[in-house]
Amino acid sequence: MVKKLVEEHGAENLMMIIGTPDIEGAELVAETVTEGDPSYAGPLAGVSLGLPVYHILEPAIRAEIPEDLYKEHLAMMAMVIDPQELETALAKYRKKKSLKKS
Repeated sequence: MVKKLVEEHGAENLMMIIGTPDIEGAELVAETVTEGDPSYAGPLAGVSLGLPVYHILEPAIRAEIPEDLYKEHLAMMAMVIDPQELETALAKYRKKKSLKKS
């Protein structure tokens, strides 16, 4: 589905917001939608979509979520995963993407 959306709208018009509950999982998703499936087992094997990836807990995304929804759905996750670590981990994939454009 993600590949189809990129084909229809272009990667420059999309971003992926993920909500995986751990940094390693977030990095795996980020690598998959930027570089292609690293396991070469899924439908994105060898397919570089070049999407910018953010986590729902990153400060820039978190700022867009109404407080009541954040407390109800995300506050518990934010207690066990460091949003700053997530931002640092995913920023390297966004940086790789921007370097490829240059």
